[in-house]
Amino acid sequence: MSDFLGSISMFTFNFPPRGYAQCDGQLLAINTNAALFSLLGTTYGGNGVTTFALPDFRGRTPLHYGTGSYTLGATSGEESHLLTLTEIPLHSHTFGAGYVRAKAGSTTANATAPENNYYASNPALTTRFSNRADTAMYNNGPFNTQQVGSGQAHENRMPFVVLNFVIALTGIFPSRN
Repeated sequence: MSDFLGSISMFTFNFPPRGYAQCDGQLLAINTNAALFSLLGTTYGGNGVTTFALPDFRGRTPLHYGTGSYTLGATSGEESHLLTLTEIPLHSHTFGAGYVRAKAGSTTANATAPENNYYASNPALTTRFSNRADTAMYNNGPFNTQQVGSGQAHENRMPFVVLNFVIALTGIFPSRN
């Protein structure tokens, strides 16, 4: 039995058989393909006066017409995607800080050692030392994590097998039931 005009087939070889064309979005002349144009119209492109386009399956997977709100000939999706901040789920990171107990030799420090229980080089003057043995010592923040990632798009395709999609340029004109 002959294929219907406009039917799409998949082949394991890399060329379209006689009477077929690759589904690569190419433009065809309406005046030499009037029957096929009557089925496809400008659904896949073309100006509708002298040309119309074949479907383009390069880098695409087919989706059945009537699935969701997609119209016949619609394209969507992307091969890779760069996440934006709004696409990252709301989350937090736990960041713990330990502490050590320390005892200074006296209640005051000399000029070359920490003075008044502060580091001399810390402009925030956060307490670091105490002469009490039971005082927990740690930097109480704020804690910042370093930036991670490379800012590059990631692969966004499901596992696939590459086949040759072709469309019948000749065949039986399909009738409606």
